[in-house]
Amino acid sequence: MEKVKKFYLKYKSIFAYLFFGVCTTILNWAVYFLCYDTFTISNIISTIIAWIIAVAFAFVTNKLWVFNSKLFDKKTVFYEICSFTVARLATGVLDVIIMFLAVDIFSMNSNIWKLLSNIIVIILNYIFSKLYIFNKNNIK
Repeated sequence: MEKVKKFYLKYKSIFAYLFFGVCTTILNWAVYFLCYDTFTISNIISTIIAWIIAVAFAFVTNKLWVFNSKLFDKKTVFYEICSFTVARLATGVLDVIIMFLAVDIFSMNSNIWKLLSNIIVIILNYIFSKLYIFNKNNIK
């Protein structure tokens, strides 16, 4: 039992990141389908609304529970919000580029490449958050 506890504590932020990532994905889907199916908002607008809400949720959960950033002064929060949003936009663009190249240009399997692309995006988002966004040494 002690080994399990040590393993959990060593990788606690990764477990939390994966848990809240699943929650963020579910929220994204729920908001999208609520906007698109229930309120008949256009596909693109529904996607944008869902993305904004999902990124806001991910920011809060990553700040508080994944990376335990307890600094709430205006400068820190502003830095974290801006860098988090830029990183998510960058990995979102990367996802689109990967999918465009793999599926539209090279006619590869979309399901496999969506999975691979998501894995790359998840890893990059974690690295950006851990090393840059929620690292108090980066806030000047």
